[in-house]
Amino acid sequence: MNLIESFRVAMRGLLNNKMRTALTMLGIIIGVGVVILVVAIGEGASKRIADTVNSLGTNLLTVQANRNRVRLNAVTSSTASNAAATGSGSTSGSSSSSANHLTMDDEKKIAANFTKTIDTVAPEVDAGVQIRLGSVDANTQVIGTSVDYPYVKNVEVAQGSFFTQDEVDGTQKVCVVGPTVVQNLTGDANTNMTGTTIAINRQNFEVLGTLVSRGATSFGQDQDDVILIPVTTAMRRVVNTQNINDILIRCRTPQSMPLAQEQVSNFLRNRHHIPPPYPDNDDFRIRSQTDLLATQESVTGTMTMLLSLVAVISLVVGGIGIMNIMLVSVTERTREIGIRKAIGATPDDILIQFLIEAAIISLLGGLIGIVLGVGGSRLLSAVAGWNTIVNMTAIIAAVVVSAGVGLFFGIYPASKAAKLNPIDALRFE
Repeated sequence: MNLIESFRVAMRGLLNNKMRTALTMLGIIIGVGVVILVVAIGEGASKRIADTVNSLGTNLLTVQANRNRVRLNAVTSSTASNAAATGSGSTSGSSSSSANHLTMDDEKKIAANFTKTIDTVAPEVDAGVQIRLGSVDANTQVIGTSVDYPYVKNVEVAQGSFFTQDEVDGTQKVCVVGPTVVQNLTGDANTNMTGTTIAINRQNFEVLGTLVSRGATSFGQDQDDVILIPVTTAMRRVVNTQNINDILIRCRTPQSMPLAQEQVSNFLRNRHHIPPPYPDNDDFRIRSQTDLLATQESVTGTMTMLLSLVAVISLVVGGIGIMNIMLVSVTERTREIGIRKAIGATPDDILIQFLIEAAIISLLGGLIGIVLGVGGSRLLSAVAGWNTIVNMTAIIAAVVVSAGVGLFFGIYPASKAAKLNPIDALRFE
């Protein structure tokens, strides 16, 4: 018997039991569909993370004020002993400090001292504020910064203009608002608010312009729900502080980032008189965009791998289902096998026929699973707004794996059918 005849006989056997064939495919359909959907979600998440990081620049360092814990050393021990002897102060094994030690002088000196590795520096002072336009109230985040902020963070102004150095030096009450702020205050994110006066913590600020929409970060934070004001205005009129929260550093090249990070770390330790050990006692921490990208991609990759493993287990379960149904089929068709052997069919013919049946079930299930997986990813993208990317490699792998599962789990039932004795098979009732 040739392959064409074996294929015809296999198809006839499957069509004679349509419901059983469909139920047998179910495990493969679910497994393949889930694999494609999970990979599409994982690829989309990785792309979104990369786009978010790249939009900020891959050569960006962020120096953040950090709550340090200074350990007891000889100097503090001596001081504590003297305090105890005079009856003033208190002693403890360690002293905690939650003060913010980053200053505008830190930012200026970093920009001036490391010009070979650092391109531009911008400070950040942030706080949650209440805003008002007419009778409409809203809550948002205000960031005090310098005129270099748009260059450092790749921020663009859609309407109006950014504030100037003169307005920073004069602690002017001017601001640039994000699209979400415009939406919350006016009901339309496209409204041109240039020249409008809004209240920030009950102080009137003139709106100079509106920022270009940047959407949400990979963590889901809305980057458009923000107001930018001069850093001097933020420190003196809004937050009332002498310190800054962050120093944004744009390095000249991505390759210069490790050296710039080391230079800034050593500079701040010397300037803030921080004792060792490092970095335990640092009152700051430095993060790079590449480190953030690597961490987030690692988390995304791990989650994708775990979910894919679940889908692979589903494929294995589907393969076991194929084997069980094929064994039932062999039992039900024992007399048919005996008749075919009696009229000349060889054990190899019987083996090939049942292997073809198993392969057809798994391959058709895989194709249906591909359609459902691709359709599900498109549906998630359209309805839920998820960023999904269908990977052709995953589709090809799913087809190959599904066919392989069918052949692997179909070998035992097929070999059992091929080994049946024709006389015993003809007598089977």
